Amino acid sequence: MPPPIDIGQALAHAIDGALWARDVLQIQLDDWQADVIRAIGAQLLLVTRQGGKSNTVAIKALHHLLHRPNAMIVAASPSEDQSRELFRKLTNFYDRADGAPRAVVRNTTELELETGARCCAVPGSEKTIRSKSAVTLLIIDEAARIEDSLIAAVSPMLATTDGDLIALTSAFGKRGWFYDQWRNGDGYTRTKKTAYDIPRISNEFLEKEKNRLGPLMFAQEYLCEFIDPGASAFSSELIDACLSREFEMFP
Repeated sequence: MPPPIDIGQALAHAIDGALWARDVLQIQLDDWQADVIRAIGAQLLLVTRQGGKSNTVAIKALHHLLHRPNAMIVAASPSEDQSRELFRKLTNFYDRADGAPRAVVRNTTELELETGARCCAVPGSEKTIRSKSAVTLLIIDEAARIEDSLIAAVSPMLATTDGDLIALTSAFGKRGWFYDQWRNGDGYTRTKKTAYDIPRISNEFLEKEKNRLGPLMFAQEYLCEFIDPGASAFSSELIDACLSREFEMFP
């Protein structure tokens, strides 16, 4: 005979994804990771390499998959290998979740549960993602490196569900959709964590990386700084300052 269900605990786990991760997955989260998992609405995550952003979003996605009726999650990355890697993290956590609904479809890019909830991993191009619809959670991994045309295909997918968007990345140049949204976008909860904010990354390792990479690459990889490409003759700020947006439209 199965043990009785603690209704109060089940309700708390359904509401609080960070609490669920602690109790069910046996994972101790950093405070910022718990905040990301609990947050509602669109989020931009700018986090150092090896900071734990992919694991954080995978946990949030799995909690969404298990606790939201008719959940439909799409995880997009610049390449198929990257999409599968994020998806692999989610399925690894799924295997640790005692009492999770049975999977009726499971392969390297799709997980569908007996409840009807689904998660699909796709390479992040406009062509591969346009066929998806009624998405309740859209994840854009390595968002600073993804095609700008993706956003035109993404927005309609969330229209009928009022779904959430999470874009996560390390810094990669002063260009592209994520950089523009990080600087000027409205309606996002922003999270920025450098390597010095991550207790699992030692100062000794970072000193070695600084010497190996040099100051500019180190700042991009570990300090979340958007760096102009080395081949640029002029900085992005200088070019932007020279542009006028106050002109009359042509008839």
